[in-house]
This record gives sequence, C-alpha cells and structure tokens, in this order.
Amino acid sequence: MKNFTDEQIHKGILRNDSLVLQFIYKQFFYKVSNFIRNNSGNDDDASDIFQEAIIVIFRKLKDDTKALENRPFHLYLFSVCRFLWLKQLEKRRIENEKVNDSLPYQEDNYDEDFFETVSKNERYSLYQKHFRNLGTDCQKIMQLFFEKVPLKQIAQMMGYKSEKYAKKRKYKCKELLIERIKQDSQYKKILEDDT
Repeated sequence: MKNFTDEQIHKGILRNDSLVLQFIYKQFFYKVSNFIRNNSGNDDDASDIFQEAIIVIFRKLKDDTKALENRPFHLYLFSVCRFLWLKQLEKRRIENEKVNDSLPYQEDNYDEDFFETVSKNERYSLYQKHFRNLGTDCQKIMQLFFEKVPLKQIAQMMGYKSEKYAKKRKYKCKELLIERIKQDSQYKKILEDDT
C-alpha cells in the first residue's frame, strides 16, 4: 500500500479520497481500537470514534486548509480520538476509571477551534439523527427550504394547493424537529457542555 505525506492525507480527506481514507484506516485504526478496548469500549465504539474523528478533522480542514499544517497527522488523529473517547466515557458516567493511555497524543492539539469543531459535530449529529426520523415529506420540505427553494416552488414540487399550505407544513415539520431535538437527553448534555 502506498504511503501518503501528511499534506496528501489532508487533501485526501477534503476530497473524500477512498485510497487515502483506506490508508488512514489501515495505518491507525488498530492503535485507536486497542486504546478504546483497553478503556471500557468495544469494536463498535472504536469504529464510531474513529469515524467521528475523521469528520472532526474534515471539518477543521474545511474551515482552514492550513489548520493542521505543522502537526503530525497521526498525533492529531490520536489526540482527537482520545478526546472523543474520554468525552464518551464521561457521558456514560464511567468515573474513577484510570485511562490506559496507549495512544501517543499531544495536549496542545486541543486549541479553541478544536473544541468548537467537536461541539459543532455533536450538534450536527444530533440534528441528523432526528432529521432522519422525520417523515419523508417533512425531510423533503425541510431539505428544499434549507436549499433556499422559494415556498411557491416547494408547493408545486410537493403537489400542495398553495404556497400558504407549504409554509404551514414547513413550520410544522420544523417545530416537530426542534421538539424532538429538545427532548433528547443528548441535547441537554450539549447545552451543559456549552456553558
């Protein structure tokens, strides 16, 4: 398998390049998986954390392509995975567990942008979870609305009688989504973490 430089990895993540992503997985997943399994986790937890870390890194690079320029990729990846897993353990309320630190990481990887990116990622995941549970019509209306399609056009596309009805449906779908998110225990945890 081809080796990639950190710069090539960054560009590959931004392009969603399957070869680069496979390389990252083959090179680094085993270490992350060992760390998580040695710290009250299982293989599914390791997969989830690894994927979430790649998303966090993608978002950080998307915001600023030079954000990780002077940081070794593997150390940054391990730092993100470690942080996300410790946060997950905290959510599960596993207290007084001594962390078996087998991952090389750097505390200075946790800059202000990092915490903001992780927080955005959590909020987006919560939103996605509840958005996917909406009915097909609601999903379609909300998606069109987010794409800034005019209400008149939404009414035509959805086969509604009027623009007014499309507006009413969009409002009800949005309210339903907000209500479901607010009732989620994860929402309360995110609010606590943001304060």
